[in-house]
Amino acid sequence: MDFSLLKEVIENIRSVKIAVVGDFCLNACFFSYDSDSEISDRTGLPTRPVREQSYSLGGAGNLANNIISLRVKEVGAFGVVGNDLFGREMLRLMDDSSIGIAGMLTQEKKWSTHGYCKLYVDDQELNRFDFGNFNSLSDETADQLMEILDEQIYAFNVIIIYQQVFSGIHTDYMQQKLSGLISRNPEKIFISDIRDKRRSYNGTCMKLNDVEAALLSGIRSGPDIPATYDEAVRAAETLFERSGKPVFVTCGSRGSIAVDSSGIVKVPGLVHLGRVDLSGAGQGYLAGVSAAMAAGYSAGVSAQIGSFAAGVTVNKLFREGTVTPAEILEIGKDADYIYEPGLAEDIRQAVYLDNTEIEVINQWPEDVRISHAIFDHDGTISTLREGWEQIMAPVMIRAILGDNHGTAGKAVFDIVKRSVDELIDKTTGIQTLAQMAALVDLVKEFGFVPKDRILDIHGYKKIYNDELLKMVRSREKKFRSGELAETDFTIKNAVLFVERLHRAGIRLYLASGTDLEDVRREAGIMGYDHYFDGGIYGAVGDVNKEAKGIVLEKILSTIGRSAHKNIVTFGDGPVEIRETHKRGGLTVGLASDEVKRFGLNEKKRTRLIKAGADIIIPDFTGMDRILSLLNVK
Repeated sequence: MDFSLLKEVIENIRSVKIAVVGDFCLNACFFSYDSDSEISDRTGLPTRPVREQSYSLGGAGNLANNIISLRVKEVGAFGVVGNDLFGREMLRLMDDSSIGIAGMLTQEKKWSTHGYCKLYVDDQELNRFDFGNFNSLSDETADQLMEILDEQIYAFNVIIIYQQVFSGIHTDYMQQKLSGLISRNPEKIFISDIRDKRRSYNGTCMKLNDVEAALLSGIRSGPDIPATYDEAVRAAETLFERSGKPVFVTCGSRGSIAVDSSGIVKVPGLVHLGRVDLSGAGQGYLAGVSAAMAAGYSAGVSAQIGSFAAGVTVNKLFREGTVTPAEILEIGKDADYIYEPGLAEDIRQAVYLDNTEIEVINQWPEDVRISHAIFDHDGTISTLREGWEQIMAPVMIRAILGDNHGTAGKAVFDIVKRSVDELIDKTTGIQTLAQMAALVDLVKEFGFVPKDRILDIHGYKKIYNDELLKMVRSREKKFRSGELAETDFTIKNAVLFVERLHRAGIRLYLASGTDLEDVRREAGIMGYDHYFDGGIYGAVGDVNKEAKGIVLEKILSTIGRSAHKNIVTFGDGPVEIRETHKRGGLTVGLASDEVKRFGLNEKKRTRLIKAGADIIIPDFTGMDRILSLLNVK
C-alpha cells in the first residue's frame, strides 16, 4: 500500500463510529509460584498463593478495545454480562477505555459473565477455568438489547456482529431479531464474524478464516483438512457471488483475501522474524477492516489496514494486544511481505522456460538492461559454510536450556528445538548478530537461565562462530593442500557465471550476513574476490546495519532510483531477495542443494518465492539462458 494512502486512511478513520454487538469476555490471569506455597490446615493440600493478577478484555471486548485504540470517534458495545465480579470488572475496563457501555445489559439469572481464568504456576500455564459455558439468553434480554440497538443504530457507520462462544447472545431468537434489524437498514454496513456457521446473517459483509470459508462455500466437507490458498481464493469468490456483499478471508501467514464489486484483492501476509502470538490476531484484523470500511474505503484497502493491524497484535506476546495508528504507520512504512503463497507451497504449479529448470514467477521486461549485480555469498556461490544450521541449532538449544540441557524432559526439549528450528528458518540470510538478538529473546522467554547468566548478542555469537569456524578452517585446509578444489566448495558453474558477468562489464557486488573479514578471507582463498569490483560487504558488528540493504541503497544513490530495473540480485536467502524486490530490482532465487552443489532444494524454493523472487534456479548450469534473459552478451 502506498504510504500516503495509508496515512490518509488513518486520518479519516478518526471520524467514524462503530457498534460491536456480540459476546464480551474477560481474561483473568493469576500467577502463582510453588516457592510461596504452604500446606492448608483444613485440607492438608498445598495452597496456590497468587503473587500477581491481571484482567483484560477478551472476545468482543478485545475487538472493541482494538477499534477504540485506532482512535476512531466512538465505539458502542452491545452485549450481556452477569451480576458478578467479572461483569463489574469488564464494564470498568470498558469504561476506562472510553468504550460506550450504554448497550451493555445485566441478566440476573442463568447468566455468568464469560470469563477465561488462566492459572500460571512457575510461569507454566495450567488448565483454564471457563465461566459462562452454561448461559441461556432470555428472550426478554434479547428484546431489550435489540430495542437499544435499534434506537442508536442511526449514529453508527458500521455495525459488527461478533460471536466468540456458543453459549453467548446468538440464540435462535436473537438471530431472528438481528436479521430483522439488518433487513430494515439496507443502507448500513454490517460485518459479521460468526464462529457457528449454522447461524448466517444475510446482508452482512463476512469475515472468516480459510477453513471456515472452504466449509461454508462447499469446497470442503469437513474441518480436518486445511484449505490451500487457491481454495481460499475460490471460496471467497463463491461466497461473494452468493451474498453480493464484501467478503474477507484470512489465511494466517499467507495473508488475506478481499472480494467486493470491484474484484478480488489478495493481500500478502507480513514477514515476522521473531516469535508471534496469534491470540487476538483475528480481532485486530477485523478492527482494521471495520474502521476502514466505516470511512468509506474499498474491501481491498480495508483488508490491507486489517493486515497491518493484525501484524501489530501478533508481535505482542502472551496477551491479546491492541493496535494504535502510530503502530500501523510504523509497520506499513517499510513492510516486508510474503508473496505467492499458493505457488510457493505447491511445486506442481511451477512454470519453467522451455527445456530448462528455470522457473519463472514474474516475467522480466524484454528490454531489460543490467548494469549492477549483487550476489549473496554462502549458498549462492560458496558452500564452505554448508551445514551452518546444524551447528547453530545445538548452540541455541544449549543457550536456552542452560544447566537443564542434559536433564530436560523430551517434551520440553522438543518444544525448544521447534522454536529454534523456526527461528533459524525465518532468519536465514540475515546477519548472525541479528539471529543472536532473536536468540536472547528466546532465552529470556523460556526462563531456564537466570537473568544474570544470560549473555548478550556478542557473547552468543562468539560461541557459535567458534564452533562454525572449526568446520570452515578444516575445509580451507583441505582446499589449500589440494585435497579438494574450488568446484568442491561452490555451487555448480557459479564462478563461471560471475566471470561471464564481469567480462560483460556488469559491476558486481558481494554481500553477506557473515562477518566482513570472513567474507573477504573466504572469497580470496577461493580465488574469485577480484571479480567483485563494486565491493565486498559483510556484517560489521552493528545489528542495525544490514549489509545487503546498505549495498542496495549505495547502488540506488549512484544510479538513481528510477534505474532500479538495472539491478539484479542473486541469492539463496530471503533477505537479499526481499530487499531487492521491494526496491524494484530484479531477483533470482538460488534454490540449490548445497550438499550436492547442484539440483533443487524445495524448501529453499518455497522460502525464496515467498520473499519475492522473480525466477528460481537450482544452480548455474543454465547460465546461457539466464544471461539471455538479462540481455547480457
